[in-house]
Amino acid sequence: MQLPPFLLSQFLAEYEFADPPIAFNLASSTGPRWTLDALSALGALGAPPQDAGATSLGYAPAEGSRDLREAVAAFHETDPGWVTITTGASEALWILLSLLEREHGNVVIPDPAYPAYAALAAACRLATRPYPLWHETAFTPAAGTVLHAVNADTVAVIVNTPHNPTGAVMPLGEISALAAALAEIGVPLIVDEVYHPLYFGAPQPSAAGIANVIVTSDLSKAMSLPGLRTGWIIDADAQRRARAIDARSYFTISGSPLLERLATHALHQSGPILARLRAVAARNLTLLDRQITAAAGTLSWVAPRGGTTAFAWFTDGRDSRAFCRALARAGVLVAPGDCFGHPSHMRIGFAQQEAGFAAAMRIFGGALEG
Repeated sequence: MQLPPFLLSQFLAEYEFADPPIAFNLASSTGPRWTLDALSALGALGAPPQDAGATSLGYAPAEGSRDLREAVAAFHETDPGWVTITTGASEALWILLSLLEREHGNVVIPDPAYPAYAALAAACRLATRPYPLWHETAFTPAAGTVLHAVNADTVAVIVNTPHNPTGAVMPLGEISALAAALAEIGVPLIVDEVYHPLYFGAPQPSAAGIANVIVTSDLSKAMSLPGLRTGWIIDADAQRRARAIDARSYFTISGSPLLERLATHALHQSGPILARLRAVAARNLTLLDRQITAAAGTLSWVAPRGGTTAFAWFTDGRDSRAFCRALARAGVLVAPGDCFGHPSHMRIGFAQQEAGFAAAMRIFGGALEG
């Protein structure tokens, strides 16, 4: 297996773990950081022997503990019997693509997209066929556009909503129409919901429960807990679900019982976790909007409709990487667009930096002027 260089991970690692660390991290796609103490303080972890300190450090069930699967199901308002726990959403995607692999097969993915989609498809010997999100003046994922990329060798279609890096949202009606059209040709629709339920505007229910839809998600993005390394697959197809559990048994055997216990607690406390995320995201998105408006003629963007990232671009088409490196030297980290196949763009995360975002915007504006 020959995986391509993970440009995004390489760029972030160069600065995120530097000593001294970057002052303002606007490259992150997660929400505000949590410590174990802060997470635990949201409510009692449980009475003995279920509390975290009494958790047995053996194997967990391959499909995940019953309590965790029930908590995930409640989060998505779906059937707990459909839930399989994974080690993050990346393992969820890897499992699904490995099950769908076939000779000459392909996966239809958005463009731009999180780089793991194409890389994991290639690792499963699947080609990729992109569909563009850009339509006139907005990033608009539409069922018709997606279907246009499907052919006789397509084994799956991926929709990411809210979308990384653009913040685009596919309306539930479009998801339903797309899933129904794909069902007619025997192609499942994978809906990546790692940013659900963070929407700017009307809230939207999860796609879990829509016929012919497999939902993947995790605790890393909207729940702001990447360190718990907990993801999941929600799939009504019992036969495919059994195969997914077998695959996970081979890939990682199981999750950590301790992390699953903390993950269950986090999902039970999703209200305050999401409230904190929404407050930080809304406040910082207002400041980012002002900055990009002030930079009109140099920068443009489509304001995100959900999620924690925006995908602004230089209007003259220049490669953003040099600017991103200069900005990092000034203490502000954003991700260059070439990590997503669009060099003139940059991904700006606005939800992790709970304090200091206004100062980061001043540095950002000064770098644009310089």
